Amino acid sequence: MSSTPHPPAGPTDSAFLRAARGEPVPHTPVWFMRQAGRSLPEYLRLREGVGMLESCMDPALTVEITLQPVRRYGVDAAIFFSDIVLPLKAVGVDLDIKPGVGPVVAEPVRTLADVEAIPDLTPDQVPFTTESVRTLVAELGATPLIGFAGAPFTVASYLVEGGPSKEHARTKAMMFGAPDVWDALMRKIAGISAAYLEVQVAAGASAVQLFDSWAGALTPADYAEHVMPHSARVLARAGELGVPRIHFGVGTSNLLTLMGEAGADVVGVDWRTPLADAIPRVGGRGVQGNLDPTLVFAPTEVMTARAAEVIEAGRAARGHVFNLGHGVIPSTDPDQLKRLTEFVQSYPL
Repeated sequence: MSSTPHPPAGPTDSAFLRAARGEPVPHTPVWFMRQAGRSLPEYLRLREGVGMLESCMDPALTVEITLQPVRRYGVDAAIFFSDIVLPLKAVGVDLDIKPGVGPVVAEPVRTLADVEAIPDLTPDQVPFTTESVRTLVAELGATPLIGFAGAPFTVASYLVEGGPSKEHARTKAMMFGAPDVWDALMRKIAGISAAYLEVQVAAGASAVQLFDSWAGALTPADYAEHVMPHSARVLARAGELGVPRIHFGVGTSNLLTLMGEAGADVVGVDWRTPLADAIPRVGGRGVQGNLDPTLVFAPTEVMTARAAEVIEAGRAARGHVFNLGHGVIPSTDPDQLKRLTEFVQSYPL
């Protein structure tokens, strides 16, 4: 008597997606921001002599780089290898990523005309993204792929400053002194970021994360007035796609409630804020995080003891996805991340 073979399991029932939806999980799911890249020797070999944006626009490289940490660590989710300024490059903004510096924009945005000169993003401008995501989803099988985009404030800061900035002085000067230009720029970027997430989900991504690396430079009042409505626009469009949305910012302890209200299903918490403090602030949403990235340099037993504290604190949340409180540091020992992954996945719930 023959039996019908079961189709291969998809990612829908994965521990990561269950946690993101606030459902019971077989183990605490774990992945790492910037797991695809800088600390992996196989990544460094692959990227040798290849520019960052060039590698993001090469489907073969993007697929291989995204898969490398999944193979090495056995994490519960893959994060799409891309960069927050890639959609700007795709629509024709003159920019490059300079090693050791970051994104550098040739002609920073200053006026309404500068904003109006930036085209909207359409799927036919990023065919390499569609191809990469489709290939990855087929390769990953039951492991979910997280789509990726930069939040409007962080992307706007690069465009206005012309590159990375610690003070964001020009950015805030526009926000406070030229609110019409600021609003137009944020609407433009929100549309581009939302379209980029839509491309990834249409090709098969199972969840999305909106990164707001520089939002911690803002007061809650300024965030609520000048930034939150635009991030909310991105997250609302992502929400229409039916996938979980993670919203992450650095140094955003004072913004966690607002970042959740902007439309997140899961709020990423950086390492500066204990999860026990963050969970009551996020309004019944899931949390992601938040081991200090430097703890992977500590003795293994110290690292795992602190990881256990994070997991225990995460029990109080609607759902908990274990992660570092920011990206993997380039000099991290990959073997230590492997030990951390195995510890989290085997920790009894």
